[in-house]
Amino acid sequence: MKFLSFFLSGISLGSIYAIIALGYTMVYGIAKMLNFAHGDIIMVGGYVAFTAMSALNLPASVAVLLSVLFCTALGVIIEGVAYKPLRGANSLAVLITAIGVSYLLQNLALLIFGANPKSFQSVVPIRSMSFANGQLVISGETVAAIAACFLVMVALTTFINKTRAGQAMLAVAEDKGAATLMGINVNATVALTFAIGSALAALAGVLLCSAYPTLTPTTGAMPGIKAFVAAVLGGIGSIPGALIGGLLLGVLENLSKAYISSKLSDAIVFSVLILVLVVRPTGILGKKMREKV
Repeated sequence: MKFLSFFLSGISLGSIYAIIALGYTMVYGIAKMLNFAHGDIIMVGGYVAFTAMSALNLPASVAVLLSVLFCTALGVIIEGVAYKPLRGANSLAVLITAIGVSYLLQNLALLIFGANPKSFQSVVPIRSMSFANGQLVISGETVAAIAACFLVMVALTTFINKTRAGQAMLAVAEDKGAATLMGINVNATVALTFAIGSALAALAGVLLCSAYPTLTPTTGAMPGIKAFVAAVLGGIGSIPGALIGGLLLGVLENLSKAYISSKLSDAIVFSVLILVLVVRPTGILGKKMREKV
């Protein structure tokens, strides 16, 4: 029962990682860039929901909606101001800009909310469930995270495969030049990708803060990096790969904390990244791309 409890907690954590990793993998697959400010949008989403509930006394559902809308707009603004001017620049310039945006968001949160941790009120209305005479307890946050992850996966897959905007994303991911010649607005498609990724980051931030109810300006930093590891593990650029990588990483981290050492769990997670890059650089579902020169 203890193992099952740790396993389910790992699935819950992995579901949150998977939602975050979807943002990474979509932006990389379409815009061919790594948005390392993505983790800090998680933190922004948490603070928006916290402010809506504590200062404005709004219901949890409204707070979550405001968080998603705010982060969606923030993602579009960041893409337009920071990344769009660098569309033709080298990857190093984009990477440095992403790191700069990350620190900007962290320091703005530090100035506005201070460094003291905030106690986050859970937005999940589901009650905990008890099994086997109380030996196994599944929290409402666990159920909500797993359900949200699979609903997001189904909705995102349907959107990509069944809508014109989704088909435009696939076309831009395949060849920006050809997509432009076919009349697709590449700038609008990339902006939409950032909007969707930021909305998912906000949802993940609210779920993360509900499960681990402490909020600081650096709340999204480590989960964002681990979600990037999950995206690489599953195959960055692959939507199903983000799900598989997130779930595997969450289970591995939780079981490492339970049976090896809580202090070494992060080291084990990043060791997995190194091992994957050495053995299979494209990840579990990633594909090798041939580049003609």
